[in-house]
Amino acid sequence: MVPLTFLRKKATRSLPLVLAALIFAGCGTQAPDQSTAHMQGSAQADSGFYLQQMSQSSDDTRINWQLLAIRALIKEGKTQQASELFNQLPQDLTDAQRRERSLLEAELRIAQKDYAGAKKALGDIDLSALDKNQQARFWQAGITAEQGRPSLTLLRALVAQEPLLSGAEKQKNIDATWQALSGMTQAQAQALVINADENVLQGWIDLQQMWFNNRNDPAMLKAGISDWRTRYPQNPGAKMLPSQLANVQNFKPASTARIALLLPLNGQAAVFGRTIRQGFEAAKNGTAAVAGSAVPEQAAQAANVNDVVSPSAAETADLTTAQSPEGTRQNPVTAPTTPPAAAPAEATAPVAPAPAAQPGDVTTPAPAQPSVAPAQAVTAASPGTELKIYDTSAQPLDQVLAQVQQDGASIVVGPLLKNNVEALMRSNTSLNVLALNQPEQVQNRANICYFALSPEDEARDAARHIHDQGKQAPLLLIPRSSFGDRVANAFADEWKHLGGGVVLAQKFGSASELRAGVNGGAGIALTGSPIAASLPQQEAVTIGDLTIPAPPSEAQISGGGNVDAAYIVATPEEIAFIKPMIAMRNGSQSAATLYASSRSAQGTAGPDFRLEMDGLQYSEIPMLAGSNPSLMQQALSTVNNDYSLARLYAMGVDAWALANHFTQMRQVPGFELNGNTGDLTANENCVINRKLSWLKYQQGEIVPAS
Repeated sequence: MVPLTFLRKKATRSLPLVLAALIFAGCGTQAPDQSTAHMQGSAQADSGFYLQQMSQSSDDTRINWQLLAIRALIKEGKTQQASELFNQLPQDLTDAQRRERSLLEAELRIAQKDYAGAKKALGDIDLSALDKNQQARFWQAGITAEQGRPSLTLLRALVAQEPLLSGAEKQKNIDATWQALSGMTQAQAQALVINADENVLQGWIDLQQMWFNNRNDPAMLKAGISDWRTRYPQNPGAKMLPSQLANVQNFKPASTARIALLLPLNGQAAVFGRTIRQGFEAAKNGTAAVAGSAVPEQAAQAANVNDVVSPSAAETADLTTAQSPEGTRQNPVTAPTTPPAAAPAEATAPVAPAPAAQPGDVTTPAPAQPSVAPAQAVTAASPGTELKIYDTSAQPLDQVLAQVQQDGASIVVGPLLKNNVEALMRSNTSLNVLALNQPEQVQNRANICYFALSPEDEARDAARHIHDQGKQAPLLLIPRSSFGDRVANAFADEWKHLGGGVVLAQKFGSASELRAGVNGGAGIALTGSPIAASLPQQEAVTIGDLTIPAPPSEAQISGGGNVDAAYIVATPEEIAFIKPMIAMRNGSQSAATLYASSRSAQGTAGPDFRLEMDGLQYSEIPMLAGSNPSLMQQALSTVNNDYSLARLYAMGVDAWALANHFTQMRQVPGFELNGNTGDLTANENCVINRKLSWLKYQQGEIVPAS
C-alpha cells in the first residue's frame, strides 16, 4: 500500500499545474465572444487592434475581426487599405456577416466618393434585417451620399436616423436636419411633397416656413419658435432645438448709441480708410443715395454710363500692415468726424493702385444662403448717433482699443488692416466688434463678426456660381504670383466643400507676354495642373522609418475629364488677350463656359470690348451691377470713377447697416441683408458671406447671367 503521506505530497505538487491549465483554457474561450460583442456594438477600437485579433484567429472569428478592421480603416480614412482587405473577404459568409459586408460596401464607396455606387449598394440592403447600430450606419451612409445638398431624400434619411441616436449624436442629427431645411430656397421648400403619415417631417417643414416668414424679425422669430413647440411637442426639434435656433431665445439687440470707427488715415492704406469712412458717414447721416433697385436690364446697362475708365488697374498691395512714410503720421489717436458734404475734397486725394478685388488678405468661406425677402442694407440713417473715428496708423492697436474703451463705445467697426485684426484677436476685448478684415485663423468669438471684401471671397462665390450651373471640371487661369495662388486655393477649397472634384490651374505672365503669345499664334489650351487643395487626401506609404504621401493618380493629374468651365482672374488688358487666345486654340464654339472676376470689370467696357468678350460671365457687387444706380453714381463721383474704390465706398455703406444689425448677424440663423456689396449672411463664426451679382456679355450688351 502506498503511504498516505506520499499521496498528500503528490497532490500538493500537482495542484498548481491543474490551476494553470484551467486558467489557460479559460483564456482560449474568450476570443469568439469578443468578436461577436464588437460586431454588435459601435466598434470603437482602432484598426491595429482588429488586425492583430484577425491574425491570431481562424474561421468565422477571423472573418468577424476582418469585417471590424475594414470598418475601422474606413473610419480612419485609410480607404486603400480598407478596399484591399474588403476584396479579400471570402464568398462563404454567415447571414450576419453578409449583412455587415453589404453595409461596408456602401460605406467604402462613400469613402471613395462613389456616391452613385453607394446609393445602389444601399438599395440592395434589407433594412429590416439590420440591428439598431447597423440601421443608424445605413441612414448615415444615405445622408452622406446626398453630399449636403438639401433634398427630400436627405430629410427623410435624417428623420429616420434620429430615433436610433442619443446624446451628442442626436443633437448633431437635429442640427443637420435644420441645416438641410435652412439651406433650401423658399421655392425648393414649397415644392416638397410628403406623405400624409410623415408627421415628424411635416412638423419640420412647418418650422422652416415659420422661419422663412420671420427670420429678419428676431422678436417674431422668437415668438414663432415658442408657438411651433406648442403645436408639435413630440417633434424631436421641439424636445431638443437646433443649436442655431436655441440662440434666438437669448437674443438681445446690441446698442449702437456710440460707434467707434477704426481705420488707417495715413500711409499707403489711407486711401482705403478714407473711402470706407466716406461711405459709412454718408449712410449714417442719410446722404447715401437710396433710390429703388433698377430692373435687371437697366441694372446691367447702368455700369456702362459714359464708359468711365478707372485710373487704377494695378494690383493692390496686401493690406497686412500700415506702411506709412516716415514723417506722415499724426499724433492724435482720434480724428474729427468729417461731414459728408466735405467728401469730394477728400476724394481728390491721390488714388493708390487698386485692383477689382478689394483690400485685405482675406478669405470668407461659406456657402451662399437662400435669398428670401432680405432686409434692406440701407438701414435708417441716424445723424444723432455718436461716431468717433480712430486712426489706427497713429498708434498700436492695443492703445487705440484702450482709448475706445475709455470713451465708452458700444460697438467698434474696424480695424481694416489684417495685422490689426490679428492684434484685435490677441487683445481679447469685450467690446462688440465688426472687423473689416479677417485673421488667418478665424476664431468664433461671441462679440466679433468679420466683414471683408477680397479676391478670395470672390473666388469662393465664383465656385458656388459655377457649381450651381452644373459644371464639373473647372480650370482657373490666374496670374503667376502669390495673389493668383491665393485665389486658386480659395476656389479649390470651396469647390471641394461643394463636393466637386479636382480643379486645374494654368498661370499666365505679364500683358507683354500675353501679347507675344497672340502675335505668335500660340493660343491658350484649356489644360492645367491640379491645385493641391482640391486633391483628395492621399494615404501615406511607410518605407522603413520614412513616411511619404502616395502620388496622385492619373485621373487626379488630368482632372478626370474635359474642362467645361474656365474662371479667369485678369485685368481688362490681360483678359483682352486671354479670351481671343482661348478661341484661337479651342475654337470660338468651345464647350467650356468662360467666367471672370470683377478684376476685369473696371468700367472699361466699351462697344469693341463688349463684343470681344461675348459669352463671358463675370461677377460684380450689386451696386455696380446696377441694383442701386443712384448710389453707384454717388460713389463713382466721390472716388473719381475708380471702380475699385467705389466698391470700398459701398463697403462703408454696408458696414453701417451691419453695425446696426450686429446682434441679428451674430445670433439669428439665416438673417440676411440685401447689401450693396452682395447679399450678406453670416456663418457660424459670424464671417459675413457675400453672394455677388453675375452679368454676361451678349451681342455687345451686358445682361444678367442666368
